[in-house]
Amino acid sequence: MGNKNSKWFILLILAVVWGSSFILMKKGLDGGMNAYQLGAYRIIFTSAFLLLIAGKELFKINSTKIKYIFLAGLLGNFFPIFLFALAQTQISSSISSTLNSFTPLNTLIIGSIFFGLTFSRKQILGLLIGIAGCLLLVYAGASGNPSKNYWYALLVIVASWCYASNINLVKKYLSDVSPLAITVGNFAFLLLPAIGILLYNGFDFQTIHQVADGYNIYPLFYVAILGIVGTGLANIYFYRLIQMSSPIFASNVTYLIPVVATIWSVIFNEGVTLLQVAGTVIILFGVYITNRK
Repeated sequence: MGNKNSKWFILLILAVVWGSSFILMKKGLDGGMNAYQLGAYRIIFTSAFLLLIAGKELFKINSTKIKYIFLAGLLGNFFPIFLFALAQTQISSSISSTLNSFTPLNTLIIGSIFFGLTFSRKQILGLLIGIAGCLLLVYAGASGNPSKNYWYALLVIVASWCYASNINLVKKYLSDVSPLAITVGNFAFLLLPAIGILLYNGFDFQTIHQVADGYNIYPLFYVAILGIVGTGLANIYFYRLIQMSSPIFASNVTYLIPVVATIWSVIFNEGVTLLQVAGTVIILFGVYITNRK
């Protein structure tokens, strides 16, 4: 019973933390960063924090697991971090977070194709319903904001495929590695590429500071929180959740994230339309159908 309660507690905490990540990304972008700078700073903050508090965990990783740690870093963090940052230059936080709800469906698809999970008719129906909701959501956003390029929503879909692949990979190949070691290993690999991307794209602190919005808080502060709490600590607990439950259960966090992200969108006046709400409800209904026993 304790383990059951713990997994639900972790799921809810992750939903709050990751649901808040989208508005933090928006604050970084509004503060003058481009998407590549945002992604690179996020990885650098996360890597520095993890290596500082738990760098010794690297020496506990079995050499046979290194390739899976590297792949988990790419699929679970590197690619999604930049894909989400790029997507949010054109779409809102609420839409980005809702499209991320496709992760459980993608987890099921990838698990069935590559990891031996089985499909049912009910799950296929849920998938189709979810796709319909996704299309409605993107249409609602595009019609309400014609100046934005809603093809960028596809970047979130690609990111959800990355997440889904990572969840299945971690469950199958890294269940015997501590969540802390997995997370530190991920970002130890990603630190140098992130520094390279930042050097290529520039890191003009003064420019970023000058165009920061009215709260007078340096934009890097938002990204530091995003990296340390929303990425570093959250990943440790997410890997723990995967190990103590199932890939499908762990991916369910993405159903709760849009609720938190939408609340932040309302607070910061991003705007939420009835069509967007309808699209979200349809996606969540598809999720319910897919996971109903």
